[in-house]
Amino acid sequence: MSSSIEIAEVADDELVAAFEHLIPQLSSSSPPPSREALAELVEGTDTVVFIARVDGAIVGSLTLAFYRIPTGIKAWIEDVVVDDAARGHGIGRRLNEAALDVARERGAKNVSLTSRPSREAANRLYQRIGFKIRETNLYRFDF
Repeated sequence: MSSSIEIAEVADDELVAAFEHLIPQLSSSSPPPSREALAELVEGTDTVVFIARVDGAIVGSLTLAFYRIPTGIKAWIEDVVVDDAARGHGIGRRLNEAALDVARERGAKNVSLTSRPSREAANRLYQRIGFKIRETNLYRFDF
């Protein structure tokens, strides 16, 4: 099994199809992004879309978003998903480590993420990588 982590460079048919397959495994309430939305993510200066391949096929993705605030640059990991059939082989770890490397290279002060408590394996992974649980209140305003 040969695997690799790379940064998506174009929202082509392969990437669109991969997200159509992966996003339902991540969220039952959010549809996969359109080709146009994927293109904005891939081409954006404030987002980096990482993909994982096994034997040439896309089996996972992670989006790293950057934002500037008065005290510096921060980054946020979003929508980490590895295909059910490819889990347990270190792909999630490698996606996260690649994102952390890019965030460090771009001068981010830190990288944050959230994960539902029910995603026990993912939460264990984040802690093994070195993420720390923060004592904070997370608020969200839904439209």
